[in-house]
Parts: sequence; structure tokens; C-alpha cells
Amino acid sequence: MSKIREHPSQAAPSPAEITENVPATAVPPQTDPLVQKSPIFYGWIIFAVGTIGLTMTSPGQTYAVSIFIEHFIHDLSLSRSLVSSLYTVGTLTGSFALPFIGRQIDQRGHRLMVLLISVGFGLACIYMGFVQNAIMLGLGFVAIRMLGQGSLSVVSQNVINQWWVRRRGMIMGLAGLLFALLGLGLFPNLINWLIPIYSWRTTYMILGGILLLFMAPVGAIFFRERPELYGLQPDGLAEPVKDSLVETAVPTLTPSEENWTVSEVIRTGAFWNISLGIASIAMLSTGLFFHMISIFDDNQLSADVAASVYVPIAVTTALVNLVGGYLMDRVAPRFLLATALLLQAICLVMVPYLSTVEIAFLYGMVLGGTSGLSRIVGSVIWATYFGRRHLGSITGLATPIGVAGTAFGPLIFGVGRDTMGSYNTVLFVSAIMPFLLGIAALFLTKPQKQNG
Repeated sequence: MSKIREHPSQAAPSPAEITENVPATAVPPQTDPLVQKSPIFYGWIIFAVGTIGLTMTSPGQTYAVSIFIEHFIHDLSLSRSLVSSLYTVGTLTGSFALPFIGRQIDQRGHRLMVLLISVGFGLACIYMGFVQNAIMLGLGFVAIRMLGQGSLSVVSQNVINQWWVRRRGMIMGLAGLLFALLGLGLFPNLINWLIPIYSWRTTYMILGGILLLFMAPVGAIFFRERPELYGLQPDGLAEPVKDSLVETAVPTLTPSEENWTVSEVIRTGAFWNISLGIASIAMLSTGLFFHMISIFDDNQLSADVAASVYVPIAVTTALVNLVGGYLMDRVAPRFLLATALLLQAICLVMVPYLSTVEIAFLYGMVLGGTSGLSRIVGSVIWATYFGRRHLGSITGLATPIGVAGTAFGPLIFGVGRDTMGSYNTVLFVSAIMPFLLGIAALFLTKPQKQNG
């Protein structure tokens, strides 16, 4: 058991030290004017800024990067297979840092980490405006995938999970809805509009400036650790309930929950079942997003149509996130995960038949449903199944598995297109995987500790 430092000359204890099970009289609630003087439960502020953080991951997400792909290929004189390979290597390399990032979130807190991550991500986006060759592009992919799609997603998602327990599904559903509308719906079209005006290089620099001047200060000012540290409780509860995280000098009201360590989690079948299911969707959806312009071109549909399809994708993702969040609090997660995997299989089979704008929009709705369900399951299930105490470390372990999936999707699709002249074969073969994993997901159950 960790002990809080008692000598006044020593530094204040870290969030990780404070949350150990220490005697009730040892940890009085912290004083924070922003939290205590908030006219509403501060969890709503956390929800808002956490959602902003999720949205600002967009410059490192595949749906935004996909708008730049054709420019990378033509301006840098690179093949599609090479760009896909660089994206794969960059994504995989960036994912290696995520377990470390997750541990740092647990040890140093969300507030410091969101500042460091946002600044690094902003600088990485500015760097993307200066790439001149394959090596520089590969290094850029490492940075934007590690810091944006990985690290900023983890810290923003986790801080919301810390402040909401009983209504976690609903809150994450709302966050997913706003992320889909503002991120998935806005950013691809914003980028597609900016590039002809300012060039793709300047566009990436503008995105980096937004991260430095907006996301970094917003996160540093408003992010806070779990509510128990401030004498508050998740969900803004007011009735005493057993607290499983930390005993404080004031009554604690947190719903009872099992808190698993990473070593315990990796020995459960549920962890691997969920991780592989989410990674499968991440891999195949990323492949579709990454090559969106090329896929539509092969079906005689323009780049403008491809960009416009992000609108039904975003709207469907948003609605499914909201409904899925409501259902996550009421039905077994396995049904939502299985449905997402089935929709992914259907989406892959649909691609060769995108002959009209109407079918393309229907395809976007199916792809949006897949993304919405997988996102809500992935954002809620880790805290629901394994508790909040080691959530950073657990998601820091689970996220690289999904990120690894996103790495291979573009490569598989790109190589398949270059070697076979069409995406069709790789699409039909790939559809088998989510179908089989969807069947396996139906047998998923919440793990129980053997010692209770």
C-alpha cells in the first residue's frame, strides 16, 4: 500500500497515490474553486471538454487523413501501396507508446497529460505541412497516430468515464453523438474545403494551430481527476453508496464496482474477445475510410460524392451512438458488439455495388452504424467490466490492439488494389472475419473475480 508523503517540504501526492486505499482520515477532499463553485455538477463540464478532446483527435483519424491521401500520392510521387505501408508502420509504431501513456495518465493525472498530448499533437500536425518524402511522411504518421488517434482519445475518453458511472452509457452516447457530428461530419468536409484554397500543407498547419491555441489551454484549464478527490461523487449522486475507489474524510457516494489490475484483466477471455472484435472493426473500417476516394473513383463516383458521404456516416454514427449509449445501460454489451460486427460484414459486401449516389449514401449509413456501435462499446465497456482505478493502464493496453487493427486495414486494401486491380477480392474475404467474430461475441459475459 502506498503512503502519502507527510513532510511539508515534499511535493504533493500524485492522483495515483491519492486513490490508494488509505485510512479515512488521511485524505481530506481537495479544494478547487472551479469545481466547487460550478453552478452545475462538474461532471457536465468534464463531459463537454472531454467531448471537445475526442473531436480534436480528428486530424489524426483516418477519416480526416483520407482526404489528404491523393495529395500525398501525387505531390510526393509515392505509390498507393507505399503510402498505405507507411501508414501501417506509423500506426503500429505509434501504438507502442500507448501502454506507457495509459500508465502516465493514472500516475500524473488527466490534466497534465492532456496538455502535453495536445501540444505534441499540434506540433505534429504543423510538421505534416513540411513533409517532402516518404521518410518524413512515415515519421509524421507515427506522430499524428500516436498523439491524436491514440493518446488524445484515451485521455479524453477516460476523464469522462471517471466522472460518470451509473449513467456512463448515456453520457458516452451523447459524447459519441457530438463527436460524430463535429468530428466525422465536419472535419472531412472542412479539410476538403480548405485544401483548394490554402493547399494541403497549409491546411495541416491550420489544424495544428487549432490544437495549440484551443485544445491545449481548454484541457489544461478544465480537466480534473475523479470526483471523489473533491468531495463529489460520480453522476452527481447525493445518497450514500459504498465507495470502492478511495476512502476520504467525507462521506463517499460512489457506486460499488470491482477494480481489476492489468495482470488480472489480460487473463480473462472477455478482454481478448472484446479487443479482437473492436480491432476487427477498426481495421476494416479504417481500410474503407483510408481508400474512400479511390473506392468511389473505381465505382465512377467523384471525390465530392465521397466527401459528401461522410455526412450520412456522421449522422448515423451520432444517432447510433446516442441509442447505443442508452442501450449500454440496459442490455448486455455482447449484443451491441455482435450487431456492429455483422454491420461491418454487410458494409464490406456492399462496396462493389456503389453504382449510384443513393446506394453510396445507404452504404454510408451502414458504415456509420458500425462505427457508432463499436465506438460506444469501446468507450464504455472497459470501465464497466473492470472498474476505474486502473482504467488508464487497462485502456492503454487495449487501445494499441485496436490501433494495430487500424494499421493493417489500409495496407491490406491498398496492396489488394494494386496487385489485383480491384478491391473486390479483399473485400469479400475480409467480410468473413467480422461475421465469425460477431458469432463469438454473442457468448461474451462479464467476468467475475474468483475471490469476489
